[in-house]
Amino acid sequence: MNKRKVNISELAAMVDGEWRGEDVAVDGLADLAGAGAGQLAYIDDIRKMTAAAECSASALIVPLDAGQLSLPVIKVSDPAWAATVIHHHLLHQDFVDAGIDPKAVVGEGCSIAGAVAVAPLVVIGDRVELGHRVEIRAGVVIGADVKIGSDVLLHPNVTILDGSVIGDRVIIHSGAVVGSDGFGYAHDRAGRHLKKPHVGYVQVDDDVEIGANVCVDRGTFGRTWIKRGTKIDNLVQIAHNVEIGEDSIIVSQSGIAGSTTLGNGVIMGGKVAVNGHLKIGNRVTMAGKAGVMNDQEDGAVVAGFPAFSHRKWLRAAALFQKLPDLAKEVRELRKKLQELSEKKSADK
Repeated sequence: MNKRKVNISELAAMVDGEWRGEDVAVDGLADLAGAGAGQLAYIDDIRKMTAAAECSASALIVPLDAGQLSLPVIKVSDPAWAATVIHHHLLHQDFVDAGIDPKAVVGEGCSIAGAVAVAPLVVIGDRVELGHRVEIRAGVVIGADVKIGSDVLLHPNVTILDGSVIGDRVIIHSGAVVGSDGFGYAHDRAGRHLKKPHVGYVQVDDDVEIGANVCVDRGTFGRTWIKRGTKIDNLVQIAHNVEIGEDSIIVSQSGIAGSTTLGNGVIMGGKVAVNGHLKIGNRVTMAGKAGVMNDQEDGAVVAGFPAFSHRKWLRAAALFQKLPDLAKEVRELRKKLQELSEKKSADK
């Protein structure tokens, strides 16, 4: 990858920052411990400023209230945000129109809007639509009648099954499966299972990122819908007809059962389980390993299994640690009560 060198005065202007010191050029960003010559590092907390003395970076991104430093600096109100914007700029590479590799298979009736990069061993079904600047890496399988927007990146071995709709600027990581059948069965009197047909589809809106080995099931009828800006970590299960609102965060190993609706700005910690047919409001936060069994109002913060108020859960968790001592006290009180009872009986 060719690295671009950019003066920090230009980078400061990009993030509405205050540039101080020599106008050095940098070509990368790293953490404080690993940054070297020609690189930027950032400090997101004023309490970490003492570590700057040992940093080998050529320049720093620091909070507005940072004191005088020997290194050139970019002062900003939010160093972590500014560092992310700058890092993207430094890493940016223009799209290369590599076309379709001869070892890829493309079905009939496909529509390709413009420049694409389709790697070897990709399989594209019939009547697939690809937007501009779509990069499809090796081993990806795309079913029939799939629509994919512009500036989409599909990492190796992604599977997108029939009828799925993918928006613009979507990133899907290796091993993810979008549009698999949901887990639904009817049962006869003998307890045998009859698979329900799943004839719906998956819709993934703009600016969504889906992690490695995520499974998103198609709707039984209608759609499973992941709305704009939502980010999904690795190893997440999203069942049939789930609806996830905008700008939500779903952390790894979480699962959402069928027909549940999540509002905007929802945060699910790691290993959270959400029951089916629930309504989760906007900006709800679910702590790691929570088991959510009931509807949640806007702004709720829950923890535990079954999940309830996070504040109450913290108090309950503190009491849980004291249970052995409390049990010992109860046994001792029972013993004393028994002794008093026996003494009272003997005195009669």
